[in-house]
Amino acid sequence: MGQSNSNNYTREKTKKSKTNFYYSFLFLPKAKRDAIFTIYSFCRQTDDIVDNIESPDEARKELDLWRSELEACFAGSPQHPITEAMQEVIQQFNMPKEYFHSLIDGCEMDLIKKRYETFDELKEYCYRVASVVGLICIEIFGYTSPDAKQYAIDLGMALQLTNIMRDVGEDARIDRIYMPAEELERYKYSESDLLNETYNPTFVEFMKFHADRTQGYYNSAKKLYCRRDHHLLFPAEIMKKIYYSLYKKIVVADFNVYQERIRIPNSQKMSIALSLWLGSRISKVWPC
Repeated sequence: MGQSNSNNYTREKTKKSKTNFYYSFLFLPKAKRDAIFTIYSFCRQTDDIVDNIESPDEARKELDLWRSELEACFAGSPQHPITEAMQEVIQQFNMPKEYFHSLIDGCEMDLIKKRYETFDELKEYCYRVASVVGLICIEIFGYTSPDAKQYAIDLGMALQLTNIMRDVGEDARIDRIYMPAEELERYKYSESDLLNETYNPTFVEFMKFHADRTQGYYNSAKKLYCRRDHHLLFPAEIMKKIYYSLYKKIVVADFNVYQERIRIPNSQKMSIALSLWLGSRISKVWPC
């Protein structure tokens, strides 16, 4: 498959998703937008191997093949349309291979680990599946601040912890519990309570604790963000604002996430994206 067809493949794969990521990338210059669509497609493909193959053993075999394809991509001999498109991206933006391997390792954790004993264990998972994506993306966006990498790491943590808050019921239905067991025990909210989707004052108190920690990561990302880089990093800020709107909606709903999936309307996502993009067009030189 030629480079042009590979780019079309990854572009269409991202457009079909209509995820929060899609709205964050809309206003990027075309070359960067195509690069990000390619990276998103790699992430989506990795995630799909884990989520769509019923047998964990078969999924792990497919992940091993995907790792081999990643190695082939970096060696200059990719065979898949995604890695064909990605070869140009990693060369243009000098992408570290270990980021992509870390992402695959993170997704593989969903095959071999359905419970987390401590927050340190969960933090490792969040770093691999979310913070690493941020680190990849900022290499495409560009940055000047020495704090940009830690900003990407903390923002990734905030976004993934928000996802975990929103999806606690959905994850329980497929027997995945990301909330650390020692913290559930501390709040006397049992695993069976979670699996039975028991919404009670104990659950609300536990979720407030989780929300406060998540807010801490949002606060850290805000402090680390360099306004001088806004013309480069506005897509990350779009993502942050969309997810923070989701976070606030969960809090306002008093953490009643079992009954229905809490969402941000696409019209609101577009409004956020347009507002922050327009802000990036204002020619001001800000200090960090």
